[in-house]
Amino acid sequence: MDQAANLRRLVLDGETEPKKTKTIAIASGKGGVGKTSLAVNLSLALAKNKFKVTLLDADLGMANINVLLGVIPKYNLYHVIQGQKRLRDIFIEVPGGVKIIAGASGFYQLANLDAWQRDDFIGQISEIKTDDYVIIDTGAGVGHNVLNFVMAADEVLIITTPEPTAITDAYGIIKSIAVQSQEKVIRLIVNRVESSSEGDKVAGRIISIAHQFLNIKVENLGYIFDDMAVYKAVKNQKPFWLSHPKAKASNCISTIAGKIVSQDLKAQGGMGLGSFFKKLFVNE
Repeated sequence: MDQAANLRRLVLDGETEPKKTKTIAIASGKGGVGKTSLAVNLSLALAKNKFKVTLLDADLGMANINVLLGVIPKYNLYHVIQGQKRLRDIFIEVPGGVKIIAGASGFYQLANLDAWQRDDFIGQISEIKTDDYVIIDTGAGVGHNVLNFVMAADEVLIITTPEPTAITDAYGIIKSIAVQSQEKVIRLIVNRVESSSEGDKVAGRIISIAHQFLNIKVENLGYIFDDMAVYKAVKNQKPFWLSHPKAKASNCISTIAGKIVSQDLKAQGGMGLGSFFKKLFVNE
């Protein structure tokens, strides 16, 4: 991850303008494919390389980030929406240098905010505007709320497994995105593969079908090996990237993080958190 360190050095030395926060939504066509695990461990891998990362739990049905991290949020976005807390008050610092924000039912309230409440909320985003990345763990499937987060983010990572049903559902969410925008940046990750060739084969199949039938570009971002270290980490409520740093799955996460950073070195950064939430308000 030398490129990641180099980017941080350039920013800190003033050799380039700091980039706006990039928002990355992580989604899946179905539950149980490792979406939240990817969100947590990818955030940690980016933070390890001196990036400022906030992890936003936007899974309105089954918010599991706190479970994987072994923490119990006292406050969440609902308390911010209700004016009981400021955004900065609900940050939870977790081992590994990542901040998490629990969403809970707070996102359901966004559509009902008055104009002045929305302006106040956008103003509070300045608390994390200096972050390099905000990783958004969405719900599974292609529901309205999931697509709102996906379309508001700068890009989306779709995670699937080699199982036929997971592949079909991954294509389903890509199709739903294509209906709304042909320009969305979509990257694909195949989880629980037995070999690199299996990962490439599954990704190639989805990418080919998406191009042929949807005329949309999907990028192969990599794969994650099926690894017992992942299951052990879940039971112990500690991310495998921290508890088993040399595991095959951890190496895969590091590779994926490296690709993201490498590509971002060539880009202009994200649109920023203000833009993300404004788009989310519009979609709501």
